Amino acid sequence: MTDVVKLGGSLLENRDLRHAALEAVATAWTSGKRSIVVHGGGKRIDAMLAALDIPKKVQGGLRVTDAETLDVVVSILSGLVNKTLVAELRGRGIRAAGLSGADGDTLWAEFHEAVEGVDLGFVGRVVRCDPALLSAVLGAGFLPLVASVALGREGTLLNVNADSAAAALAGALGAKRLVFLTDVEGVKGADGAVIERIDARAARALLASPVVTGGMKPKLRAAVEALEAGVEEVLIAGPSFHRAALLEGKGGTRLVAA
Repeated sequence: MTDVVKLGGSLLENRDLRHAALEAVATAWTSGKRSIVVHGGGKRIDAMLAALDIPKKVQGGLRVTDAETLDVVVSILSGLVNKTLVAELRGRGIRAAGLSGADGDTLWAEFHEAVEGVDLGFVGRVVRCDPALLSAVLGAGFLPLVASVALGREGTLLNVNADSAAAALAGALGAKRLVFLTDVEGVKGADGAVIERIDARAARALLASPVVTGGMKPKLRAAVEALEAGVEEVLIAGPSFHRAALLEGKGGTRLVAA
């Protein structure tokens, strides 16, 4: 059974945390745990936009992506971030194959609806996945590393949320487990303590409350999407539990359907 692993964007920007997460991925792979890794790279995109003097625009937590911004998104995600991770995994003895969701129709998306009346541009909502290419890569003995860029109608490239992309892939692959490796230890409740186990119904209640904020919100939403798509469990695990989450399915917050 193949797991899907999502590397958090904030995690990728911290060298020590990134290397520790990649060590955990490499250890799990070497031990025989097959996985597909999905990544974003929002901080790197922000830095390049600033260097090119292109304004960053966000609406409802999503990046407004015009044609100029899309060029940066595709270049950074499918190029710099993806190939850096491929190289860093190779340095740990793992042969990874870097690709984007646009390759082989792996991720197919529709244009995202307007948010609060604002057109998001080249932003997609994943509606279909074809795991054929990923299965072939796995079958050849390579770890697939997928950048969150999708294919849209008439050959259009679309920027998609990496958390949602990972959830969609996990559902399409019939994965038993989706693991979010993050820079925080899990989902926290109103008392500030990490919630060890939660079902989909309680997760939806948290999403409707002011308790969950920031980057945890899209992760929790994607976790619910994955459970609804048939994934047995979702783990949201911070640095203390990266290795245990991948090797044993333990640590952080465990989400189940019911």
